[in-house]
Amino acid sequence: MEFTVSSSKREEIIDITKEVEEAVKKLCLEDKKRICNKDIRACLVYVPHATCSIIVNENYDEAVCRDILSYLKKQVPSGVWEHDKIDSNADSHIKASILGPSQVIPVEKGELQLGQWQGIGLAEFDGPRERKIIVKII
Repeated sequence: MEFTVSSSKREEIIDITKEVEEAVKKLCLEDKKRICNKDIRACLVYVPHATCSIIVNENYDEAVCRDILSYLKKQVPSGVWEHDKIDSNADSHIKASILGPSQVIPVEKGELQLGQWQGIGLAEFDGPRERKIIVKII
């Protein structure tokens, strides 16, 4: 199952927890016809793009997301990389590579097993863009 998310800034973290929860519920209902729901143990959330990532972290305090972006900006400055000679987004590729394009989250009885303060985020590093998110149950 897939859905899209539109970013509005060059760098931002967008909470996609609710969309992933809805996708998992739909996928579990569809798969109920083929397998028993107790066999579903996890979901994979994947973004097929080279300049954004999927993260799991706190989604209660928005300052956490700003802190993550600030840290990455300090560690991976823009405009100093070889790829910047071709395209000015080398830092976006590096940040996305550090965080990775996917997360696997446990599922129990069709529900994501996230911690109390955890959420799933799309970390955008080269926006604004429309991004495709792929969710699979395992």
